[in-house]
Parts: sequence; C-alpha cells; structure tokens
Amino acid sequence: MSGRADILEKILAVKREEVMATRARGLPDVALQPRRFLAGALRRAADEPMRVLAEVKRASPSAGAIRADADPVAIAREYRDAGAAAISVLTDRQFFDGDIAFLRPCHDAVHVPILRKDFLIDAVQVQEAAVMGADAVLLIVAALAKTELASLLDETRQAGLEALVEVHDLEELDIAMSLGAPVIGVNHRDLRTFTIDMTLTEQVAKRVPADVVLVAESGIRTADDVRRMRDAGAHAVLVGEQLMRAASPGAALRELLAGEPS
Repeated sequence: MSGRADILEKILAVKREEVMATRARGLPDVALQPRRFLAGALRRAADEPMRVLAEVKRASPSAGAIRADADPVAIAREYRDAGAAAISVLTDRQFFDGDIAFLRPCHDAVHVPILRKDFLIDAVQVQEAAVMGADAVLLIVAALAKTELASLLDETRQAGLEALVEVHDLEELDIAMSLGAPVIGVNHRDLRTFTIDMTLTEQVAKRVPADVVLVAESGIRTADDVRRMRDAGAHAVLVGEQLMRAASPGAALRELLAGEPS
C-alpha cells in the first residue's frame, strides 16, 4: 500500500515508539478522580433523542488542519452547554494535533464523561489515560489482534475505565461482540483507504444485542444524518470535524440535534 492506504500502519508504527517512550519515563503519580460512565451517558430509550459524543479534533490525516490551536477546554464547555452527552478528546500529536495533556483540563471543566481518542496498542496507554483524566478509551479492532484486544479490554476494566470498541465491518463486529464489548462504535470511514460508507451502522445494528450501546461515527454532517442513525438503531453519534469547522461548535451541535424528540 502507499499514500493514504497505509496511514493506519504509519500511525501504529508511531504508537509503538510512543509506548516505549512512555514506559521509559514512567507515569506521573497522581490521585485518580471518580469515574463518569460512558455507557450510561450514551444509552437512550427508543423514544429519546440521540446522544452525541462530541469530539475535540484539531486536525486529521484525511482533512489536514481543521481548527488549529483550538482551546480544548473552551470547545469542551461549548459542547457541554449545547447538550453533548460525552466528549471525545484526540490525544495523538503527530497525526491529529492532539495531546494527552488535554484530558485532565477537559475533565475538570465539564461534568460529562471524557473519552481518550487515540490508537491504543499497549496496557501502558490505558494506564496513562486513567492517570491523565479519561473516563474511557477507544480500542480499534482493526489495529489489534483479537488476543491484544481482549488483553486491553481487561486492562481497561482493571483501570476502572470503559472502552468504546470501534469496528468497520461485520467481521470486526463479531470479534467485538465475542469479547463482550458493552459499547461498540461503527466507524463509517475505512482507516486504510479513508472511504466512507454511511450504510455500515444500518448493517451492523441488525446484529447488535439490545444491551449493547451502539455509536455511529464519521460522515455525520446534518440533522438528517442524525435521524438516519437514530432510525437505524444507534444510541449515539460521534461527531467532530463537522462541529470543529463551524464558527461556533456549540451552535453547530444544537443544529444537529434540532430535529430530535424533546
């Protein structure tokens, strides 16, 4: 593969280097704060409005700079005030202009759960998330062998965190469900080619048990997109770029939710 097609492998290579560096320097010794629960925040009854996992996302490999130098805390507060059920914070530096240091200030500024959005491949990254202020972490099936995913899920539970387990197709869904993932995200964007398939949530929802929280991710730009995901059976949507490009991310979030039942 070349160009965009090998971006996932490039990211994972950087992550392996970061893991070695984190292990070498060790983790800070700080008191852990009480956790907020992601699954509970995102779960909704059929007649309730969609929940939104709003994302602090300053850049991406596919989009380039989105909102360079944006203040994560200011964005998190806008999202909270606009009704976000939880907030996803990008912590990858090289590809997404994020930082692990964003987690605790965002956690301290808002009362909703904070998700560490990154490419986690090692237990020390989960431990780091817990120390730095996350309530939950993202685990990507495409980035992990099944045994690695099982180990990281166990590490997440031991750290007192929750995991949003991300899938891109039905085969990955089967892996996530076989390991008992309570929160599953369907990423409409293929991480290797960056193509988007907005039908994936509709395909996946048919096979997801009622007790699993289902989150639709990527490509969600309008209130109609939100309604489509709700009709498919998703509990929540994860939205970042669409909100971060707006003059007011909070106002953009309110527009997305404008057609939802009150």
